[in-house]
Amino acid sequence: MDKDLIIDVSDSGVEIALLEDNHLVEFHQEKADKHHLVGDIYLGIVKKVMPALNAAFIDVGHEKEGFLHYLDLGLKFKKLAKFTRNALNSNTDTNLKEPNLEKNGQITSVLKQGQIIMVQIAKEAISTKGPRLSGEISFAGRYLVLEPFLNTVSISKKIKDITERERLKRLVSSIKSDETGIIIRTTAEGKSVAELDADLRDLMGKWESIQKKLAKALPPAQLISEVDKSTAILRDFLTDEFNNIYVNNQDTFDELRQYIHSIYPEKEGIIKLYKQTEPIFEHFGIASQIRGSFGKVVTVRSGIYIVIEQTEAMCVIDVNSGNKVKDAINQEDNLFNVNCEAAIAIARQLRLRDIGGIIVVDFIDMTSLEHRRQLFKKMEEEMQRDKARHTILPLSKFGLMQITRQRVKPIVAVDVSELCPMCNGTGKVRSSLSVLNNINNDIQYLTREQNEKVLTIICHPFVHSYITKGVLKSLRRKWSKKYRVKLLVEKSEHLGLFEYQFLNRNKDIIKLT
Repeated sequence: MDKDLIIDVSDSGVEIALLEDNHLVEFHQEKADKHHLVGDIYLGIVKKVMPALNAAFIDVGHEKEGFLHYLDLGLKFKKLAKFTRNALNSNTDTNLKEPNLEKNGQITSVLKQGQIIMVQIAKEAISTKGPRLSGEISFAGRYLVLEPFLNTVSISKKIKDITERERLKRLVSSIKSDETGIIIRTTAEGKSVAELDADLRDLMGKWESIQKKLAKALPPAQLISEVDKSTAILRDFLTDEFNNIYVNNQDTFDELRQYIHSIYPEKEGIIKLYKQTEPIFEHFGIASQIRGSFGKVVTVRSGIYIVIEQTEAMCVIDVNSGNKVKDAINQEDNLFNVNCEAAIAIARQLRLRDIGGIIVVDFIDMTSLEHRRQLFKKMEEEMQRDKARHTILPLSKFGLMQITRQRVKPIVAVDVSELCPMCNGTGKVRSSLSVLNNINNDIQYLTREQNEKVLTIICHPFVHSYITKGVLKSLRRKWSKKYRVKLLVEKSEHLGLFEYQFLNRNKDIIKLT
């Protein structure tokens, strides 16, 4: 599968499109004024402790206070809290002896108002809610994830080969220090000890930089920022399948080339600077794909379409066959094929819009139990490309499929609508008779007040037909006779239904106030 990454950098922010075989599968937006990203680490202040919620609200500099639940503190939070207190006093000793946090404890036994703590953004602020916070600090690298204060090595379940799992675990255990937890990512499969060690050193450097900053930090303060969106995507997705990375900004191009050189030197040549005058998204056909993929109704093919409704609590997707079932000989097989095609489109839409939370899909009802089972397998296969954690349940007896998908940031929403030129967004238009009355009044004014003897009306084709229908009894003939004027009528598709213009005998536009 060919993969291309297209990065559009502008004053308002960065937009990133991921193409698989020239099909848009992921779209990311990063606003220029946005400072809180998942993975950022902050020194915050406890503003409110809520025993009833077993949680606390933390000031991290966001307009809305962050939410920290007791269950998100982590087993080693007492070590983290003590380390933070010591570091604020220039003591960065990490060899601390503190008991693990009780799994069923109370927030009041750990936090108090005004306490200074270190937290990490787990979910971005969504709607009216502030960011979701975590006390389990971690640093994600290319191959490894570093977790301070732990002394464990775990490995991604996606690495299936037992020999490789043992090899990686043995190598990482030999290079990591005590009181350091490591998660081995899927991308580490087949990598050498030198590559793993370089990645670990980079992560340890980030942790050490935080230790230095703490002594001078005044909360709320950002201690370290996650890499920007484009770099994060490269870190998580860059593989041998990537063909090209195009970017239209010189500074971003230099940063990404340097980053690729550090993690994947042999792929440095795939990044290219786009210099043409045509907008980069228009050039690669992304703009048209966005316009066709982000509406409420998404057309699949062969008349099939899906309707996507996003609410505060969940996302509901309805599958419609359109005209496809009309030509079917075997109705049951045809409905199964429609549902399978819809499943492919739905899996792509979940990635593209980054829809998270609870998702309910209303597939077309099928009577065959085998078809229902195959449809469930089809959805599982299509969702395997999705790196976000998700769970899929089989079809219920009502034909509904329930999906939960990890949500760490707001849904990607692109407004593909525009203001209606007829009603200006009000939903109401003038009466069709009003345009004829207006034309009549304007003719009267132009002939009697400005003494015009020859007039040409340019109007919408529908209005043109109405004015000229009937040879002897047309409105054009009636107005000509009544106002003693030579009246011509021309049509223009560029004018709205209620728009019209008058020309004088010299074919100059007459301005009416």
